[in-house]
Amino acid sequence: MRRFSRDRLTAVLMLLPSLVVLAIFVYGFIGQTAYVSFTDWGRDPAQALAVSPQLNFVGWDNYQRLFTGLLESRFRQDLVNLVFFTVFFIVGSLGLGLALAILLDRGVKGEAFFRTIFLYPFALAFIVTGTVWRWMLQPQGGVNLLPTYLGLPRGEFAWLTSREQVWRFDWNQVPSITAGIVAVVLLWIAWGALRRAQHGQAFGFAIVGLALAAWGLAGGPGVELLPFPERRGFNLALIGVIIAAVWQMSGYTMALYLASLRGIPEELREAARVDGASGFQVYRHVVFPLLGPITLSAMIILGHISLKIFDLIWAMAGPDLATTSVPALLMYLRAFRGNQFADGAAIAMVLLLMVALVIVPYLWSSLRGEVRR
Repeated sequence: MRRFSRDRLTAVLMLLPSLVVLAIFVYGFIGQTAYVSFTDWGRDPAQALAVSPQLNFVGWDNYQRLFTGLLESRFRQDLVNLVFFTVFFIVGSLGLGLALAILLDRGVKGEAFFRTIFLYPFALAFIVTGTVWRWMLQPQGGVNLLPTYLGLPRGEFAWLTSREQVWRFDWNQVPSITAGIVAVVLLWIAWGALRRAQHGQAFGFAIVGLALAAWGLAGGPGVELLPFPERRGFNLALIGVIIAAVWQMSGYTMALYLASLRGIPEELREAARVDGASGFQVYRHVVFPLLGPITLSAMIILGHISLKIFDLIWAMAGPDLATTSVPALLMYLRAFRGNQFADGAAIAMVLLLMVALVIVPYLWSSLRGEVRR
């Protein structure tokens, strides 16, 4: 018992410096940022850079202005840009990475060489990737000149400067759209609980999901973000940024998928072929289900990267181009150029909440699985 207590005390003392630094420089600063987001720091230019600024508590006013203020249209478009970027970035990285992994898993000649080539972009910093792709996507040069080598007219697509939008929607529909997405997730969870014979849990999730779906289909009564329609959509200028991001991270997902494919016993595939399964059916019913856990892990990592994306867009388009801007860039401009620290802190907390919505459920599920084992 004494030996156990001594070992435990030694372990605590060894971890204490790291825990103190973590508490101060991570959670302490997060707490300070949260506090600043509820103040008016920066609205008075005389107090913005004062040694001891006089801060007034304004509650949720900064957050309300971001989502419903007449002058905060850029933040709302940046948020829409971030959502579209995240979706296409994750889908593109996973799809291309899986395709490359399947090709390499088939035993092609020179596998080591191709594996190195595909993984090399991941070794680069986003700032380097952004600089190279900015040169390649210049509207007057770069890839737009490739058709000329085949005797065709030069391309005219304005990669990083296009102002055209597609898939436009009214910002006032955001509560209804969000409710619909959450309803689908809850109904999917309810279906999984029902298959595990957890009827009480399935019933609860189903009731909440159906209620949210009905509220969303009714147009979100009781919630009005703006007194007028505000059209938002996917800026085509983001296509170049998405291509660059997928090019860099697809090698990473390829490595994850290739390791998982090599870990699948060949006996399972042979058994499926003996039962008459075609090559496609082997992948659909045997390989892809076994890749589910690694796909979820890759989605979490890629989602975390995309929600915090900053340096790639800075290098490719700069911080002042609204068509490719994301909340992280706007946070920098507000806090460190405009000295509007409360607004910057509020944007930072919104990003933190979005990251938490991605990371926390995954960590909770993983820890619960470890406890069960």
